[in-house]
Amino acid sequence: MFMRYPVLICLLLAGYAFLYLPIFSLIIYSFNESRLVTVWGGFSTKWYGELLQNGPLIDAALLSLKIAAMNATLAIVLGTLAALALVRFRKSRGHASLGIMVTAPLVMPEIIIGLSLLLLFVAMEDLTGWPAGRGQTTILIAHATFSMAYVTVIVQSRLAHMDRSLEEAALDLGARPLRVFFTITLPMIAPALAAGWLLAFTLSMDDLVIASFVSGPGSTTLPMVVYSSVRLGVSPQINALATLFIAVVSLAVLIASVILYRQQKKDN
Repeated sequence: MFMRYPVLICLLLAGYAFLYLPIFSLIIYSFNESRLVTVWGGFSTKWYGELLQNGPLIDAALLSLKIAAMNATLAIVLGTLAALALVRFRKSRGHASLGIMVTAPLVMPEIIIGLSLLLLFVAMEDLTGWPAGRGQTTILIAHATFSMAYVTVIVQSRLAHMDRSLEEAALDLGARPLRVFFTITLPMIAPALAAGWLLAFTLSMDDLVIASFVSGPGSTTLPMVVYSSVRLGVSPQINALATLFIAVVSLAVLIASVILYRQQKKDN
């Protein structure tokens, strides 16, 4: 194959090298003895020990994980409801308006979303007293606002191509719509829900711009801490933290791949 498509293979390898070589270098330099991240001073794991003693960084990481998990769960619920409305009620009067509102966060710049949500939260606080300042609640609402759009697209695609004969048969046999949804529809769209949850979780963990607008004192997320520290110079602790995240994500992907492989093997 390499002899038939040498240029294509070389471009593919160059693309993968461009993506993964910086990650590999980050992992290697997380074990660097030197405080300078670009100068190798010998093998050491001391930065992992100092990372565990870095209270603000650990607190920010735990806060980001908490918000990301809550955001992903909330986005799954809202996104699934929106997808059901878009697929099952195509002839309703508000179908077009709902489709536009779902699509808007996908194409709108994050800085506009963050600024508009900040103005909304300030106006709501002046009128109703809630939310009282900016913090975890406002970050969660902001993240769920744009995350549910991605979940809606994923679940909508699965629902649009799903065979409804089983649902119709269950309804003909006397099952209530709610029971049909939890017994038949939900298991059939479970892969899309899992993909949407993981995507919403990743988007929340990765967000910096929107969180910067809607966060307040005591609610600093991990991307904000990392960005602030990088502006003053990259610390080897950041390399150690990134390596830990890469290890956890790689382990999760490996476990998911093994489960998927066993499921496919069982089905065949």
